[in-house]
Amino acid sequence: MITPQKIKELELQAEAVRETLIEMLLAAGSGHTAGPLGMADIFTAFYFYLLNHDPKNPEWPERDRLILSNGHITPVRYSAMAHAGYFAVEECLTLRKFGSRLQGHPEREKLPGVETTSGPLGAGLGQAAGIAYGARMDKKTFRTYCLMSDGEHDAGALWEAAMFAGNNKLSNLTGVVDRNNIQINGYTEEVMPLERLREKYEAFNWHVLECDGHNIAGFISCVEQAKAIYEKPTVIIAHTIPGKGIKEIEFDYHWHGKAPNKEEAQKFLTELRTLKGKIQSEHE
Repeated sequence: MITPQKIKELELQAEAVRETLIEMLLAAGSGHTAGPLGMADIFTAFYFYLLNHDPKNPEWPERDRLILSNGHITPVRYSAMAHAGYFAVEECLTLRKFGSRLQGHPEREKLPGVETTSGPLGAGLGQAAGIAYGARMDKKTFRTYCLMSDGEHDAGALWEAAMFAGNNKLSNLTGVVDRNNIQINGYTEEVMPLERLREKYEAFNWHVLECDGHNIAGFISCVEQAKAIYEKPTVIIAHTIPGKGIKEIEFDYHWHGKAPNKEEAQKFLTELRTLKGKIQSEHE
């Protein structure tokens, strides 16, 4: 069972991940803000607790695979990877620069530790299902995780992959849906209603769990529960707040694909550092 001290460490690490991604978005002058802020707790849980991986040996054959389907939120992945030791945190400031390994969508051949090149929404679950199916054929024990946005569930290809995974009982596959209720041009339930999302996955023979995506201990518990399901894949619907940590932009879909200017970034960083101080004092 995860200890209170470890939870505190993870919560503080998540705030460090958020600070770095604001700094890198400012340096880039473009990129996505709301989604990455909302997923910082989940990426922290993966890279600092859940994944069986080795930052110093990113091609280790027995590593768990973490597939990011909605590649536009990759700043949070880069930030988490850097803090976990895949590369220097300072490199994060090269986001979207010409020649950088850290492009606006991740490229597998450029950055060790990135499993797939992602960009086309809806494609990641098919890639993850293929990896999980291949692992079972090869009698490998690593697990495959696929992080998806809720908005990309508008894409038919995702549901083909869900049907494939359910039909083949890929219990070594766990999906995570960032249920933040926004997409680039509005709220999901206005653009293309997704509910009843849980029942849809269950109809495709998936085991479904739901959690608060900002409760790190709760999310870790869901991932551990998924390991105990042997007859079907599991999907975790993680309810998150887009823009988490910055009150003035939380839930605002206009920040889906917008980066902060210098004044905004300084204000955001001040707010995040204040929040980090509160987390520290609460655990003392």
